[in-house]
Amino acid sequence: MIDLERIVCRDSELGPEGARAFTIGGGDWPLRGFVVRAGAQLRAYVNRCPHAGHPLNLLPERFCTPDGTLILCSSHGALFEKLTGYCVAGPCAGRSLTPVPLEVVSGYVMLADGVNIEALAALSE
Repeated sequence: MIDLERIVCRDSELGPEGARAFTIGGGDWPLRGFVVRAGAQLRAYVNRCPHAGHPLNLLPERFCTPDGTLILCSSHGALFEKLTGYCVAGPCAGRSLTPVPLEVVSGYVMLADGVNIEALAALSE
């Protein structure tokens, strides 16, 4: 059975190197994150730059460099590896994005079973 409250998006909604924002949970402190595709693999992270603490994207769904190979913080230009969230350049070099565990069930990208949404949400604000 699919838990509708854990759905991030359909797998088919992400292009070959796509990215997509998601919000899960309610109230004033929902989990704000994003999912990225790197080849056949998917990764999700809390949408919060470790440098300044604000969202990585200034425009909706703009999480990657123009060539789609790295995650980009639109504010200060930090660059992160898609598969690890590790910052390879910019003001937070050497730090990492906070990962959000995922699973794909029946074509839906979902938060993995047992993810503490409240704890991750506290990191996204």
